[in-house]
Amino acid sequence: MIHVDALAKEFSDMKRGPVYALDHVSFDVRPGEIFGLLGPNGAGKTTCLRILSTVLKPTHGRALVAGYDVVRHPEQVRAHIGFMSNNTGIYDRMTGWEMVEYYGRLYGIPEEQLQSRLTEIFQTLQMNDFRDVLGSKMSTGMKQKVSIARTIVHDPPVLIFDEPTSGLDVLVARAVLETIASLKAKGKCIIFSTHIMREVEKLCDRVAIIHRGRILAMGTVEELTRAHGQPDIEEVFFKLIRDLETELAEI
Repeated sequence: MIHVDALAKEFSDMKRGPVYALDHVSFDVRPGEIFGLLGPNGAGKTTCLRILSTVLKPTHGRALVAGYDVVRHPEQVRAHIGFMSNNTGIYDRMTGWEMVEYYGRLYGIPEEQLQSRLTEIFQTLQMNDFRDVLGSKMSTGMKQKVSIARTIVHDPPVLIFDEPTSGLDVLVARAVLETIASLKAKGKCIIFSTHIMREVEKLCDRVAIIHRGRILAMGTVEELTRAHGQPDIEEVFFKLIRDLETELAEI
């Protein structure tokens, strides 16, 4: 469902010259799989996801989402993805139901089908208790559920979650992770970006460790710990980051 081939994004810096926020990364994600992008802040995770969601155009390389090229067919890509970030805004003067309904109409879902879809989503995500609460009155957990609901309202085959648990308390974060796991069980193709090791261990089928725009390693948690001789994914992560920083310091 997702094919990324030597994808790169270059920016100009007045002091440093050309800088790669994303440095020729390649990976594939299959239906029914959660693929984790694990890296520190500024590693290139969000840049990659913004290219896949057509918000940014790549400098080099190619990406296909649901068979559509992100540069040549952006409208088709958008119709086949749901994208949720940790800073998605919620409209203060709209209720949860109105907000998700509004996004469903933007996607052109027929009215009868949309109402049925809303009923299903609000029941599945246990949102009926606050369906008529205004955005300005919602708790953080409520807002996250509304964000998930509008991400999936058009039932896209590909879902992108960019650090969706950032800033959440443990109970809300757990509910978000459980929701994402349930979407995987429905055969969705999911990219999950995070810098939280435990989330990767609990949720992801495969993971790519990314730093300074480069993918340093990729595989299952078990494959990565075995290949690098480390007891857990956290130690693998720090070893790879340390090795890269040492290598760059010697250049």
